[in-house]
Amino acid sequence: MSLPCWVPDFLQASPLFEPLRPAGSGLEHLHDWPDISALEHLQDKVSAPPVTRSDKPIHFVSQDVSAREFTQQYEPRIYLAGEVQTRVQNWHDLFNALVWLTFPRAKAALNQLHYQALLQEHGNEKMQRGPLRDTATLFDESGVIVVSSDAGLSKLLQDFEWKQLFWWQREAVCAHMKFFLFGHGLYEKALKPYTGMTGKGIILSVEQDFFHHPLPAQLAVADSMLDNFLSGSTAAPIALPPVPVLGYPGWVSDNTDEVYYDNSNYFRPRTMRAAD
Repeated sequence: MSLPCWVPDFLQASPLFEPLRPAGSGLEHLHDWPDISALEHLQDKVSAPPVTRSDKPIHFVSQDVSAREFTQQYEPRIYLAGEVQTRVQNWHDLFNALVWLTFPRAKAALNQLHYQALLQEHGNEKMQRGPLRDTATLFDESGVIVVSSDAGLSKLLQDFEWKQLFWWQREAVCAHMKFFLFGHGLYEKALKPYTGMTGKGIILSVEQDFFHHPLPAQLAVADSMLDNFLSGSTAAPIALPPVPVLGYPGWVSDNTDEVYYDNSNYFRPRTMRAAD
């Protein structure tokens, strides 16, 4: 459950919100929830305002719950008109808007995946929602971009070797691996982080100098790489390994103690995951 009230400095409350700080810097001066106009003004602060794959500039608009036509459904309306239906005084939709401004290319790629799948399903009552769209939805809600310059660390993550990764390789993780939360549902959970909070990752290999660049440059590179990755995933579901995000060094105070990583209900080995 997210916070019920507006919190002006929420982006400073946790390192989990770091990716959203450049795009959301104007929010810290507000004493109440941003309205649609305030969200639109945030586009003035980003170097590359979001555009759909159909070349429509993104605009945040009020939600229309009465629309039933295909072109007015959520994802088609974004793709065809660039209009992202957004509820005000709603953390979930606010984070969605901030992710659009932070990772515009990747969000546009996900929107295109949804639109193309919906277009195939439209008018075909027998056609069920496919696994690719399920995976796209999962990443859109709970995705984590994992950037790594160390193949060994990436393999530890893929092999569910959590304590080896986050504790025994702690310094290496801080130097050669970084997590960027992507899913707006995961950001909403980060308002009240809890043991068990897990995302779904896409691992991107980068050169070591990636980590020497300022945050906006890192975000732009990650966005471009994720866009390319998603653009090549049009025929099959994307593999999304689990990422227990609160294991990242320093993201919660509890993980400064080795025993934190002995909680197998959170840092679950591959055998337990496979049995679910």
